[in-house]
Amino acid sequence: MTLNNLNFQTPYLKLDEECYAFTNPTPLDAPYLISFNPLTAKLIGLDTQSATDPLLVSWLNGTFIPKEVRPFSMCYAGHQFGHYATRLGDGRAINVGTINGWNLQTKGSGETLYSRMADGRASIPSSIREYLMSEAMHHLGIPSTRAIAIIGSENKLLRNTIERGAIVMRMSPSWVRFGTFQYLHHFQEYDKLKALCDYVILESYPHLQNDADKYFKFFAEVVERTAQLIARWQSIGFCHGVMNTDNMSIAGLTLDYGPFSMLDDFDFGFVCNKTDKAGRYSYGEQPNISYWNLTKLSEALPSLIDKKRMVQKLDDYGEFIYPNAYIEVMRKKLGLTLIKESDKTLITNLVGTLQDAYIDYTLFFRTLSHYDGERMPLFELAMNPVPLDAWLNLYDTRLSQETQALEIRQKNMLQTNPKYVLKNYMLEEAIVLAKSGDFSRVETLLYIASHPFDELPEFEHFSQETEEGYKNITLACSS
Repeated sequence: MTLNNLNFQTPYLKLDEECYAFTNPTPLDAPYLISFNPLTAKLIGLDTQSATDPLLVSWLNGTFIPKEVRPFSMCYAGHQFGHYATRLGDGRAINVGTINGWNLQTKGSGETLYSRMADGRASIPSSIREYLMSEAMHHLGIPSTRAIAIIGSENKLLRNTIERGAIVMRMSPSWVRFGTFQYLHHFQEYDKLKALCDYVILESYPHLQNDADKYFKFFAEVVERTAQLIARWQSIGFCHGVMNTDNMSIAGLTLDYGPFSMLDDFDFGFVCNKTDKAGRYSYGEQPNISYWNLTKLSEALPSLIDKKRMVQKLDDYGEFIYPNAYIEVMRKKLGLTLIKESDKTLITNLVGTLQDAYIDYTLFFRTLSHYDGERMPLFELAMNPVPLDAWLNLYDTRLSQETQALEIRQKNMLQTNPKYVLKNYMLEEAIVLAKSGDFSRVETLLYIASHPFDELPEFEHFSQETEEGYKNITLACSS
């Protein structure tokens, strides 16, 4: 299928007009293709030849709009760093239609009704980061928005420095956020909020459509999906950086890639967003913030759901829903198949051990995946191996209780603990080259992102410990 005969729909426009604003894109000057992702393009029926179709760049740039498409931006509110903003919305994203269950957006297409004095543009650095990382997260098994292609331009943008404008075509099963519900609740638009909830149930929770208790069960599943998502973030060492309620997906997806980071050396208190002076969105706080955000979502739903039932579900989130989700995913990372009461202590001790050992998080688990009782390969990774030695005593005892063969455990762990994650220094190298017109590193990282568990001898150096000067660096929101 080609761009000329894609069949788009716009189901979100069935909602009240208060939920969106029609928005025409503002094209970039002298646009050019930086990268095309055939894996995601295939999901909407595009073939690989689309990469060379001149319409591709025109489509991303907004100079080609399929006749059935009515571009629009979505309205929502949200808590930003704990402070409520009554009206936010897509300040630089424009929805360009839905196909095969995927809602497509161009990010960086110019001003919208919700731009709030900003230019509505995205820079090449931030666009490359989102394009690559959203794909990396998907292939790591973490629910995420995805991306089809990215274009650059000659447009100059003022950020921390002068950058060039870019547009990334991203796609998601849903773009609805916690803040979308907050917006309608704040203005007491309860009928419109109910219609939004019905829309979301149809889009993301269709099995609940005919359930007599569908609104509470919808909320309960949002809670559970969020727990699973955050547990996976923590297990892989992903730091979001801006967990505002307007950046929280109602469908349980990783949404809006700003100043994110993968952990280099494990640091429970690491804050990747340099504007987050208080550390609100540190790696270690992400589970607590997810609970806080879910609480704010519940405060927007009392017109549909009994408050006491929501409070009980939130209590369950803190008491066992999230802890159990985290223990389950960590148990898998440690190659444990049996469920033991002692696992919580083993995993809790591991977090403290990694903090004290000064050790690369990804490399530790990949090396542990080969563990056969020989400790030296792990000791060689740590600046301080003493706590690691003590923890391995506990781990050996726990492994002795397992029944699976060593080879099976190692195989399963190697399919769970990635060899490759996209660290910030890698992304920065790709960005620097792209600014000079060399997109080869973007393509390399796109390939690595889609093969995180594989042995790739030609890219072995990307699996090594990050150089000291580039570990756990912080980023600005405009990065």
